[in-house]
Amino acid sequence: MANGTWKIARKSNAQLPLVIVVALAIVLVLLGKTQTGLFDRARMHVTDWMAPSLEKLRAPITVTERWIGSAGEIFSVYRQNLKLKEENARLRQWRNVAVVLEGRLARYQALLHAVPDPKLDAVAARVIGRSSRPFLQTMILDAGAGVGVKPGEAVVDPAGMIGRVYLAGARTSWVILLTDINSRIPVTIASSVSGSGNVQAMMSGDNTAMPGLELVSRTATLHAGDQVVSSGDGGLLPSGLPIGTVMSDGGDGWRVALLANPGASQDVEILNFSLPPEQAPAAADVQLPAEAAGLKPLAPAPPKPVVAAKPPAGPATKPTAPAAKPAIEPSAAPADPASEE
Repeated sequence: MANGTWKIARKSNAQLPLVIVVALAIVLVLLGKTQTGLFDRARMHVTDWMAPSLEKLRAPITVTERWIGSAGEIFSVYRQNLKLKEENARLRQWRNVAVVLEGRLARYQALLHAVPDPKLDAVAARVIGRSSRPFLQTMILDAGAGVGVKPGEAVVDPAGMIGRVYLAGARTSWVILLTDINSRIPVTIASSVSGSGNVQAMMSGDNTAMPGLELVSRTATLHAGDQVVSSGDGGLLPSGLPIGTVMSDGGDGWRVALLANPGASQDVEILNFSLPPEQAPAAADVQLPAEAAGLKPLAPAPPKPVVAAKPPAGPATKPTAPAAKPAIEPSAAPADPASEE
């Protein structure tokens, strides 16, 4: 009897901690539902208290993971190094070709008395922000009218053209990107097929990564990989700025894969290129064209003699000679015989 009583008491004593744990769990769940901020603050304090210890425990694990990752990247870095060496050698060859062609072009321009290209002054700027106003894709630069920035100027980075200055303040400027739906610029497409010539087109953004192309000529033919540069039409942008390459959109249209990445650009240049529109020469009332050109005016020609107008010719008639005067005058008439008697 005593042994049976001891077993029942032992069994009830063993179940008592379990009941307490269940009760505490229910209380904690109810408190978590009603007092969420209390547990969040407690969790934050615990995390702050354990942060130094967690950092110390994490440091050797981080170093180990870094070494393991580096060991796997050694071979890829070696292959990339070999590839970069080959590209560097090819770039040196192209550089030599470019230097030779530049000298030849300078000689041809001197022989032909060609008008030299306008000089481009660049202003270095840094991207300090991006905004969706006033356009959906707008970039903010830390250079403005105080350093000569004007609206309409091209913005480029080391890879290529990014956009145009839309608004220039005293210290900042706003740039509309080429990918924006409000961006439209004239471009020239250099065909990769020899003999095809250049194609004129309009590049329009549509808020995607690759702007679309609208060809000026309906008979023009494009090829994937053709180079797209600025045409300079209108005198707002310089010609020859690299923009991207032609890509097919999967149908009958064409798009441009931009060389520059506006989302990753940090340091850019603003090209100061502004050609004033050529005005027609004003009409001069006093100066003759020779005097306007700096030449001496010609002496006035002497007046020509006035010739009387001849009467209209009639039917041809032979001129009559005047009657000749007789040499001997006739004698007087005889007198009346009656008077003589």
